[in-house]
Amino acid sequence: MATTHTVRTVGSIPSKYVQRKRMRMRPTTVGCHRVALIHGDPEHKIDEFMLYSDEDEEEEDNDAEEEENSRDGGGYIALGGVPHHPSHHHHTVRRKQSFMQKYQPLSHNFADYVLTRSRGCSRHEYQSINEEFGTRHMLTTGMFRERPIPLNRINKVSGCVFCSQWLSDHQIAMGTKCNKLMVYDVNTRQMDVIPSLRSSEPHRPQEQQCGIHSIEINPSRTLLATGALNSNDIAVYRLPTLDPVCVGEKAHSDWIFDMCWLDDQFLVSGSRDTRLALWKIDDDIEMGNSSNLPNYGHIKPVKIKKCNGAEKVRAVIFNPNFVEIVALSLNAYLHVWDANRFVQKMSRKLPHAMENVCLTVKEDSSLYAIGSKSHTTLLDPRTLHYVKKVNARITGCGIRSVSFHGDILTIGTGVGAIMFYDMRAGRYMESTMNSGRAVVLKSTKGWVSADDPYHDVFHNVEYTPAIYTHCYDWSGMRLFAAGGPLPASLKGNYAALWC
Repeated sequence: MATTHTVRTVGSIPSKYVQRKRMRMRPTTVGCHRVALIHGDPEHKIDEFMLYSDEDEEEEDNDAEEEENSRDGGGYIALGGVPHHPSHHHHTVRRKQSFMQKYQPLSHNFADYVLTRSRGCSRHEYQSINEEFGTRHMLTTGMFRERPIPLNRINKVSGCVFCSQWLSDHQIAMGTKCNKLMVYDVNTRQMDVIPSLRSSEPHRPQEQQCGIHSIEINPSRTLLATGALNSNDIAVYRLPTLDPVCVGEKAHSDWIFDMCWLDDQFLVSGSRDTRLALWKIDDDIEMGNSSNLPNYGHIKPVKIKKCNGAEKVRAVIFNPNFVEIVALSLNAYLHVWDANRFVQKMSRKLPHAMENVCLTVKEDSSLYAIGSKSHTTLLDPRTLHYVKKVNARITGCGIRSVSFHGDILTIGTGVGAIMFYDMRAGRYMESTMNSGRAVVLKSTKGWVSADDPYHDVFHNVEYTPAIYTHCYDWSGMRLFAAGGPLPASLKGNYAALWC
C-alpha cells in the first residue's frame, strides 16, 4: 500500500558493493565443473568456461561480509526492522538480491510511511502510496454499499444526471438534463442549486435545451467550467465559493457536449456543430452593468475551428505529455489537435462504429479509453493504434461512462451496471469472496416517471437506469454514480454514493 525509501547521505554506493575478483585457487574440484564445448578432446577448452556452484559463492560472500561488518560494527538497521547481520541467516539459503534491496533502506510498512512523513525529511526520503489499494480491496471483498440520493424529493429534478465532479471531500457537483447545476453535501445530505448564468442575448426556449453535459475543474482547482443557461454557451464559476465569473458566448450554434482545461486559464469546448472553441479566462474580466448581485462578465472565444471529418463532437480531453487535444466524434473518429497552435493534426477511424460517446485518458496520459455499444477500446496515444478491445460482459449494454483510477478501469453501462477492468491482470476484476465471480455494482431503479412513453418502452421489461457519469473521491474509497433513463423521451434520474 505504501513505500518509503531513505536515501543515504554519506556515500552513494557502499564499499562492500564493489565486487572483488578472488584469485584463490582451490585444491579440489568441489564447486567447479568442467564443460566440454567442442566435440573431441574435452581437455582442450577446459579453462574457457567454468560453472561455480551457488554454495561456493555464498560462502565467499559471507566471509567478506563478516570481515567488513566486524570493521563497521554491525549491519544496517532497516526501517521497521532489526539489525541485518549475516550471522542471523547462516542456516538459510541466501537469494540473490538487487542493489536497492540489499543496501537501500526500503520499507512497505504503512507505519513507516506515516512516521517519515511526520518528520518532514523530504530531501532524504521518497514516499509513495498506492491510491488504488483501498479501492481494489473494497471491490474484491464486496464492501461497497449503495446509498441512494433521492433527487426528485429534494429539488424535483426531472432529468438525468449527465456529469459530476468532487469539489471537496464532502461536496459533489452535478449537472442535469433539466439544466440544473447542483452541489450535494455528503455529510449533511443537503442539496443546493446553483443559479445558471444567462447570456447577454436572450436564451433559447427551454424545449430546445439539452441540459448540462460537462463539469470540468482547472488544474489549480480555482475555476469550474460548465454549461450556461443557454446550452450553446459556457459558464465559469470560482472555487470554492462558486461565485460566477463569466459566460462564454457566440462560439457554438448547437449544444456543447464536453470541455477540457489546457491550463488554469485556457479552456476548449466541443459541440454538436462539429466545432472546437478556445477560451481564455482572465482575472480582469470586465463585469456587466446589471444591478443583479453577484455580477459576472461575458467573453468571446479566442479561436473557433471546425473539426474536419467529425460529426457531433461528443467528448474532448487534453493530453499534457504530448500537448494534444483529442476529440471524439459520433461517427467513430478520434481527432488529434496541436494544443499550442490549435491546429488539427490527424484523425483515426475507431474499430467499433456504434455509439462512441465517452472518452477518457489515464492519469499519466499513457492510454486512451473509448466506450462504444459493446466494447471499450484502449488506444496508445503515440500511434493511436488500439492496444486492447475489452468486451463488455453484457452484450449491447452501451458504455456510457469510463474512467481510470490507477490500474482500474471503471465502466458505467446503460443497463445500470458498473464494471471494473483490471489493467494489470488483463481481465475483469474478480471477487475474493466468491471465486470466479466478477465484481459488478448493480444500481437500483432510482426515479422514473411512469407515463405512457415509459410503458411503451419498458413493456414487460425491467427498467434499469443508465450510468452517465461516475467519479471517485481523492481516497478512492467512495464512488459517486448517477444517470437516468436511456431513452430520451423518458423523465427520470438516478444518483447514489457507493462507499
